[in-house]
Amino acid sequence: MHHLKSSCNATVVMLEKAEKDNVQTVWDRYQQQLPQCNYGLLGICCRNCNMGPCRIDPFGEGPQKGICGANADIIVARNLLINVATGAAAHSDHGRDIIQTFQIATAENSDYKIRDENKLRSLAQECGIPAEGLPIKKVASDLASMLFHDFGRQTPGGFPFLKRLPHQRLEIWEKLSLTPRGIDREIVESIHRTHIGVDNDPASLLLQGIRTALADGWAGSMIATEISDILFGTPMPKKAMANLGVLKEEMVNIIVHGHEPVLSEMIVEAANDKKLIKLALSKGAKGINVCGMCCTGNEILMRHGVSIAGNFLQQELAIITGVVEAMVVDVQCIFPSLGNLAKCYHTKFISTSAKAHFPQAIHIELDEEHAYQTACYIVESAVNNFTNRKKSAVFIPPEAMEANVGFSVEAIASALGGSFDPLIEVIKAGQIRGIAAVVGCNNPKVKHDYSHIQLIKKLIKNDVLVVTTGCNAIACAKAGLLSVGAADIAGQGLKTVCNQTGIPPVLHMGSCVDISRILSVAAAMARALDCDISDLPLAAAAPEWMSQKAVSIAAYVLGSGIFTVLGTIPPVLGSKEVTTLLCNKIEELLGAKLAVEVDPDISASLMISHIENKRIALLGETVAKEDSECMSLS
Repeated sequence: MHHLKSSCNATVVMLEKAEKDNVQTVWDRYQQQLPQCNYGLLGICCRNCNMGPCRIDPFGEGPQKGICGANADIIVARNLLINVATGAAAHSDHGRDIIQTFQIATAENSDYKIRDENKLRSLAQECGIPAEGLPIKKVASDLASMLFHDFGRQTPGGFPFLKRLPHQRLEIWEKLSLTPRGIDREIVESIHRTHIGVDNDPASLLLQGIRTALADGWAGSMIATEISDILFGTPMPKKAMANLGVLKEEMVNIIVHGHEPVLSEMIVEAANDKKLIKLALSKGAKGINVCGMCCTGNEILMRHGVSIAGNFLQQELAIITGVVEAMVVDVQCIFPSLGNLAKCYHTKFISTSAKAHFPQAIHIELDEEHAYQTACYIVESAVNNFTNRKKSAVFIPPEAMEANVGFSVEAIASALGGSFDPLIEVIKAGQIRGIAAVVGCNNPKVKHDYSHIQLIKKLIKNDVLVVTTGCNAIACAKAGLLSVGAADIAGQGLKTVCNQTGIPPVLHMGSCVDISRILSVAAAMARALDCDISDLPLAAAAPEWMSQKAVSIAAYVLGSGIFTVLGTIPPVLGSKEVTTLLCNKIEELLGAKLAVEVDPDISASLMISHIENKRIALLGETVAKEDSECMSLS
């Protein structure tokens, strides 16, 4: 029955091993929770004050209002806003942490270096900060101070990255009072509005959610992406390996897992330290093998080609291989089950963030003033653990797939000859029908990776170029969709473009915070065509989403004017008003709406139809009809 849980064979065989080893995984805990609370699934339960918890009967036979008088529409909208605010806080706080590291990099003798000086000067110029002829650390310090200010702004329109947007989108935001103020300002107001007795209008709550999410997408997340590139290097195309088969029985294996690159960059550097390699050899190992997991993995994957062991639902399975000396984590999407699971094997479960403590973890807090020293201590601890392996517990599934990764905005523009004009031209010519951004998590409610892969295969077959981030990107890597050879299963038009440019039909753009790269590409194309983002032949999807960050992402993608399909059902169906607003009426305001569809084939058809309709409207019916025969929804 394990084959029904995942479409990844490495995952299936590891679930069989977990069962044999008598250890639990996320799928076991999901089964134990069934049946899940139907009130929660519909979003019609409220725990916001201690008069409750309250719940609304969806069939009209029981309570229709909570104790305070809130009905289903209010409760659902309020719960949704809480999720947006939490997700926005997570990604934007990531951005804040990156700025802090950026400041440390300006100090003398810092372990952190500025790797992309050209991007630093370019970004400073974009933000209105003098850069020409000034020392690089002075420019960096001034830029960091300015970006820190974005968190506490009190008036709308001050974010420097809003200049990337076409004027048509900015006018929509201004008309609806959606232009974000400070990042923290929006998050705090959202939490305030959800307090008992404050905002009780569903439309008002939803619009505040979109404004908060826009502060995340166009400020917090974008800051994290841009400054990470400056600090650690702007990703450029490279090859790497993906899936659990990247773990090596004869080597010391260290997995870095979470979402922030601040420590993982140093772990990669420390693993190449000659003294630590010599120590590993003395323990009987053939070397030190650093692998990634989730978005921390994506960060070092796209910058250094470091192999990635898997995505969200595979984090426990990596430990169950019995060959992981250390699972080193920072923040976000980390199971608290890992500490107990690690005790069943020999793995050291090491937490490193002051914000994230876990049961039975060894806490080695990152000291950014001495980051390399901290990393060396962690790597040394892993090396010394090599001799504690239980040989009887060792099993590594052989699956490992080569992938082309590292397609930053700059890398894509470079592959196209320096601008996005050639991409626009092949869309006009009908070789590529449009672009789909497919992103997001895994969720044990649905078959692992299946919706990601099935959706994308259908999109590229219909000549839709796909850009991807996060756990979706890792699913694509494992399935071979990030290889240039994947163009063989694409439509003839997309296949031709891929062969001419040497790029895959699915472009890996980074971690989930790097969805901001996709926003930048969309905005650049809209400006080039003098249209709104909502006019582009562009759609987005999150086939297996599960986190609060994904709720914020969906809201800022929607707020940016991009039609978005969700593949797992959000907790809004208990409110007809909220569901109607998100999936219908909001299009009148924003030029985009949400759709919820669990079947990836139907999701793909919805996206293809939207893309083709937008293409016809943008380019003119006559031009579009001339090449319409190239398209198939089969």
